[in-house]
Amino acid sequence: MTTVNEIFRAYGEDYRVNHPFLTEHEKKVMRAIEACRTSDLGGRVEVCSQCGHTRMIFNSCRNRHCPQCQFMKKEAWISKKKNEIFPFQYFHAVFTLPHQLLPIVAGNKKAIYTLLFHSVRETLLSAASDEKYLGVQIGFFSILHTWGQKLNLHPHLHCVIPGGGYSPRTKTWIRTPKNYFLPIAVLQKRFRSVFLQGLKRLYSDSLIVPPGFQNLIDELFKIDWVVYLKESFNNSDSVIKYLARYTHRIASSNYRIIKVENGEVLFFYKDYSDGNKKKILTLDVNEFIRRFMNHVVPPRYVRIRYYGLMSNRNKKMNLEMVREYYQISPREKEGEMVRSWDAIYMSVTGCDPHLCPHCKVGEMITTLVIPGRGGKSPPAISA
Repeated sequence: MTTVNEIFRAYGEDYRVNHPFLTEHEKKVMRAIEACRTSDLGGRVEVCSQCGHTRMIFNSCRNRHCPQCQFMKKEAWISKKKNEIFPFQYFHAVFTLPHQLLPIVAGNKKAIYTLLFHSVRETLLSAASDEKYLGVQIGFFSILHTWGQKLNLHPHLHCVIPGGGYSPRTKTWIRTPKNYFLPIAVLQKRFRSVFLQGLKRLYSDSLIVPPGFQNLIDELFKIDWVVYLKESFNNSDSVIKYLARYTHRIASSNYRIIKVENGEVLFFYKDYSDGNKKKILTLDVNEFIRRFMNHVVPPRYVRIRYYGLMSNRNKKMNLEMVREYYQISPREKEGEMVRSWDAIYMSVTGCDPHLCPHCKVGEMITTLVIPGRGGKSPPAISA
């Protein structure tokens, strides 16, 4: 199977030479993907304690844009979140920026993505607290995705929202009606209004300088903005399973790539306009790399954020209060929530990573640590 990493190793250096305007951060991401699980980052030699079987394992780059480094991160994150599920039905909302904004997004990623987060937060918290609708304080978390199925720029936020909250008026915890959260039309209009007000502030502060700005604002006020609200989840297990699909997803996973041939990349995509049919798209390898790199977020930019009752400052206390109100015990004890990588791997795959794959009896023991090229090792924190 051809991987994104192999494509970058074969064509990445030429791409960097021919695209001198890449930022240092983007170059760092490319080199990390190229070096992932190669001798460049070093590794270790393991020998079976029973049969002597030997294997060499190279280190991962741990970069959050690398398609080879997301599995354990995702599972570790899910493991930690199992005790943070509120006892309500859950809803999935998606807030998408109109395509007319893409030229601004491309040149102002940090400012626009941050405005997107803030606009969605204000939209959901204000609508839910409005007595005309729910009249409660809610909590939720949002995940930034920036791509479409064809690797095109398509910024949107996935929000996972418990269907309930705290009513300051009645001093009680209230569940939303079954399979109902908030009116879509209300969310669309509030989202559009809040975002465009923020966009005007960015413009007045000269943080963005697009040509024909007022004409763009007028056009964006006339169109309907896309807000998608999906049916609820009915139990905590389905919530956790659903989270795994979105939290650590990247622009293109390796399994989507069919092959690289004659300087072209062939990969699968879903055509949502044609009944979600799976189709094949062919791109020049440089265009494939360009589209992939278009989704590299600024350094240390936080892609998963928590708001309201689920904000990091209030979450633990609010969870304890709502559990006490509904007389519900935590899913796991405090000491069981943080597990080692090998325990997580075994629970997910059913395989012991330390068991010899040859004799199925002995334990694989590290006998030699191999330093990376120039003494390099993978970073402690992903870029």
